[in-house]
Amino acid sequence: MSRRVGLFDYGSGNLHSAARALEAAGGRVALTRSTRELAACDALVVPGVGAYAACMTGLRASGGTELLADWLPTGKPLLGICVGHQIFFESGSEHGVQATGLGIWPGRVQLLAARRLPHMGWNRVEVPDGSRIFASVETERFYFVHSYAAPVLPVPPQPGTLVTTATHETTFIAAVESAGICSTQFHPEKSGAAGVRLLRNWLEQ
Repeated sequence: MSRRVGLFDYGSGNLHSAARALEAAGGRVALTRSTRELAACDALVVPGVGAYAACMTGLRASGGTELLADWLPTGKPLLGICVGHQIFFESGSEHGVQATGLGIWPGRVQLLAARRLPHMGWNRVEVPDGSRIFASVETERFYFVHSYAAPVLPVPPQPGTLVTTATHETTFIAAVESAGICSTQFHPEKSGAAGVRLLRNWLEQ
């Protein structure tokens, strides 16, 4: 039986293309802002576009911080995408505004040290050994649209945490995975067959 995947509609995200990609990956998608309905799902996706602080404001206003606090101990799969990935870190600085994130991963999101921004288009990633979400797509390209990112982690990752990087004039974190908790700076839902396979790998954990 396919997993029921909650796609959190808290006012920030590329929801319909994400829903289509998750369905192509084998999920039964519940696109909703109801935290009660989301909590009953088998897996949860936190999308995000726009500014870091605005995403955190929308998440808090929708009851998302409480939802995630209850979700994390369950061990059920959780995925953050783009700014949804960024808010998994401890904090973010954007346009001079500092905001506190969820603190799932250590580190701070900041402006990419690159002359050409935004970083937009297809890029390869450097995948560590043992990655489950990148299984069979380690050498594929994924689609990025962003000007901000988390640099390499300020402290070594916890045992079992794998960090995938990418380079756009400077190296930044492209994805993090720790058991079923994962996040990607790139958009799997815009990354064609490779993105669908990554989503399927995540759902099958």
